[in-house]
Amino acid sequence: QVQLVESGGGLVQAGGSLRLSCAASGRTFSNYAMGWFRQAPGKEREFVATISLSAEYTYYADSVKGRFTISRDNAKSTVSLQMNSLKPEDTAIYYCAAKVYSTSDSYHEYRYWGQGTQVTVSS
Repeated sequence: QVQLVESGGGLVQAGGSLRLSCAASGRTFSNYAMGWFRQAPGKEREFVATISLSAEYTYYADSVKGRFTISRDNAKSTVSLQMNSLKPEDTAIYYCAAKVYSTSDSYHEYRYWGQGTQVTVSS
């Protein structure tokens, strides 16, 4: 089992920044690729970003590319999402997720999920 706990969400004005963090516990963190997903009211959960085991590979949704940065610290068992130039359409609950080994942009492939943290961007 892997337990994931997100933090760092909140209310921010358009153009502002937030940094989300996800703390993992349970199994060996470096064995898991990590992802961030988000879900807005009435919409399906969508992929945001993913990072490989040793952070050598990252991949982003087109909607956040150039604005968001995913990173991880295996020594601290944490993954972060730095969000800059936020837009109202970024408003959603953000979830971190873990899957063994390889990265993926499909939420079906992630086995472990956090409880989510709310991000609200006002216009």
